[in-house]
Amino acid sequence: MTHVLLLADTHLPRRARDLPAEVWEQVAAADVVVHAGDWVDLATLDRLEERARRVVGVYGNNDGPELRARLPEVATARIGGVRFAVVHETGAKQGREQRCEAAHPDADVLVFGHSHIPWDTTTPRGLRLLNPGSPTDRRRQPHCTYLTLTAHDGALTDVRLHRLPPRVQ
Repeated sequence: MTHVLLLADTHLPRRARDLPAEVWEQVAAADVVVHAGDWVDLATLDRLEERARRVVGVYGNNDGPELRARLPEVATARIGGVRFAVVHETGAKQGREQRCEAAHPDADVLVFGHSHIPWDTTTPRGLRLLNPGSPTDRRRQPHCTYLTLTAHDGALTDVRLHRLPPRVQ
């Protein structure tokens, strides 16, 4: 069983000085950390790579040349027998499932970010679309969030959206 932590839109240090302690605990517990872009700070990537067993990540629209030099726009990985694709943006909500199916025909799961809005749907073909939201910038959402799941024998189990408590300013 492979325990996976999904993150996106960390926006450090603009939206927060650091990831919440709960997220760092999840990093330590995960077998794989997947980050769907908008890191903003290269130090966040370095720290995740130091602490995590494995990191799969992409750059986002707010990531500069240093992050773009180290990360792809699209990443793919087989995790627990599940074929993952990772991107930052998928475009507008309307038509998302069809666009993602066409763009990622060989994936079982597509992890994306950008909107800061948690998302969990399955396309008609069976592609699972997951957006973990943001652990640091809730925007118009009631909570900052991240996702955890287990990948095993080609299937996902225990897909769970975690809501973080409000940050103390």
